[in-house]
Amino acid sequence: MNTIDCISNRHCYRGEYVVDEIPSRKDLTAIMEAGLSAPSGCNMQTTSLIAVDDRDIVKQIKSVIDPPIAQTAPAFICVLSQEIIAYRDKCYAVQDYAAAIENMLLTAVELGYQSCWYEGHITDKDRICDKIAKILNVPNEYNLVCILPIGKAKSEAKGPKKKDFKDRAWFNKFGE
Repeated sequence: MNTIDCISNRHCYRGEYVVDEIPSRKDLTAIMEAGLSAPSGCNMQTTSLIAVDDRDIVKQIKSVIDPPIAQTAPAFICVLSQEIIAYRDKCYAVQDYAAAIENMLLTAVELGYQSCWYEGHITDKDRICDKIAKILNVPNEYNLVCILPIGKAKSEAKGPKKKDFKDRAWFNKFGE
């Protein structure tokens, strides 16, 4: 699959996964390496990752997610971020982990998996992220900002209808 096809075929997958097909460590490593290869503001490298493929730990993570999501996912990649000042009192952690996540989502599709970027659901007021971080022994200087379920999709991933190109992109001036 070429890059453009991979981008076109990547959609947030919220369906069921094939439970017995746990992604190989080789594939999880490739997905994480793609994430860590993403650009990083001032090369501060604020993003770290934990792949979870142990059935018991996956089950523990699922048990703290309320309302439940990704309950059939056989693996997760948990995205950690550190708030490190990079330049002129700016922290680029959000941009760093966003780039890393997109790289991982595209690589997952390339390898035949599906996923969904779950951030708001786990970082909301109920702080599910803190419960997951505790399960994973994440040190306090890291924030767990996102989880990516990783697995083979039971059904086809279909994306939402996007606005037309001409309604969102122009050349030289806005609206032209």
